[in-house]
Amino acid sequence: MNIALWIVQILLALLFLFAGVTKLILPIETLQAAGPPNQIVLPALFLKFIGVCEVLGGLGLILPGIFRKLPGLTPLAAAGLAIIMIGAVVVSIPVGIVACIGPFVFLLLCAFVAYGRWRLVPHGGA
Repeated sequence: MNIALWIVQILLALLFLFAGVTKLILPIETLQAAGPPNQIVLPALFLKFIGVCEVLGGLGLILPGIFRKLPGLTPLAAAGLAIIMIGAVVVSIPVGIVACIGPFVFLLLCAFVAYGRWRLVPHGGA
């Protein structure tokens, strides 16, 4: 179970680091215009805030286990990212059910890591 959790943690960390850094680097106009025409347009500061949260959450998924310091941060980071994914599912609903599938799968994976590192394999050393 520890190996499965680590694989999911690393993949989620890469995903959220990429998504967060992209939100922080790209101009707001590019981010807001990137979605489908019927997608909800989010405010600029909110998009930057989500980008910061995704970067910190991605780091929180792997750094506590690698350095074996504060392992309780990993399930908290996963739970925080799951909350962000709930928002992503809600924002994706107007686009269509197919657009909700990706965020929903990532929500389930974040919930799996949060539960796994909280109850199943709490200390998850490297």
